[in-house]
Amino acid sequence: MVSTQKDPVLAVLSLSGGNDGIHTVIPYANPLYRDFRPSLSVPEEQVLKLNDEVGLNPSMGPLKKFWDEGKLAVFLGIGYPNPSYSHFRSMDIWHTCEPDKVGTEGWLGKVLADLDPNKENVLTGVNFGRGLPRALAKEGVPVASVGNLETYGLLSGIQGEERNNALDVFGRMYAPTIGTGYAMDYIRSTGIDALKGADILATAPHTYTSNVEYSSTDVGRYMKNIAQTHLADFGTRVLFTTSPYNGFDTHAAEATAHAALWSDVSDTVETFFADLQDHGKAENTLLFMFSEFGRRIFDNGSGTDHGAASVAFAVGDKVKGGIYGEYPSMERSDHIEGGNLAPTMDFRQVYATIVEDWFGLDPVPVIGGNFEKIPFL
Repeated sequence: MVSTQKDPVLAVLSLSGGNDGIHTVIPYANPLYRDFRPSLSVPEEQVLKLNDEVGLNPSMGPLKKFWDEGKLAVFLGIGYPNPSYSHFRSMDIWHTCEPDKVGTEGWLGKVLADLDPNKENVLTGVNFGRGLPRALAKEGVPVASVGNLETYGLLSGIQGEERNNALDVFGRMYAPTIGTGYAMDYIRSTGIDALKGADILATAPHTYTSNVEYSSTDVGRYMKNIAQTHLADFGTRVLFTTSPYNGFDTHAAEATAHAALWSDVSDTVETFFADLQDHGKAENTLLFMFSEFGRRIFDNGSGTDHGAASVAFAVGDKVKGGIYGEYPSMERSDHIEGGNLAPTMDFRQVYATIVEDWFGLDPVPVIGGNFEKIPFL
């Protein structure tokens, strides 16, 4: 399937480390919030109110503008049954939609296979950052994984035996979790195509001009790379990146660290869409932001520990702005495992909506079952 400039494009920003949903979408009207968060609660007058019950962290001003324009969807209580508090296992579940076993195929890898079944375009899917997220992994599906467009990506430019050795190293990165044989076969079957894609991507910065300036952080750089790739008209349909490794793992000094993280993310999202808007490429772009889990209800004095339900966001011109789902109960009788919000929305509901309503594909084989969609598109 050859893509066109009007085909829907998905950009994903993974907030690594477990974003504190309570400190992100604040239940400011619930008195239990301040009881449980004596060190971290935000004064009500500083909350960027979305309605009479919840509001955004004050560091998220640019995202509030998208809300005011009706272009921000807020997903409350998002998670999955029997939550894991391990970064690696929980992220695996989000990436593969396999909560009961270790999956080997990513949900977006399956999407890419459906979008381009004949592998006509080695750039249908692109990741920016180190390694390859499991979400994009599927045998036979090439995905370029690029560390920096200015330096030709992760393995681009390497030839001969050196390239073979690099592919072996890359394969062993996956071996501990998905099996040595599968990892090596996967890398061998897709790696060369992915490297070809990285070579093509290297041309993107040379054709890019912009009136906006991204931050110099990793988030700013990678989102700029996503914009450059989208604007280069390579036919890329899925673009993925991850915030700095475990940056949102705010066990300590959360008030300062979390504000800085969301200030960077919010500013970058605003810059990203301004960039696309200037080039007439915003209308067909959807941005989804998620984290592997939330944080516990109680603060620990200066931060929070691994939790369960969290929040997620979708931004774009085609988004029906609003709050989706219910804020999990903060009553002690409803806590799970010693102080956690119980999920009220399965993340696969959002995925089902993206797969069917954004890409026009059958979500059942992608996410492994029937899940009620969320009408945010």
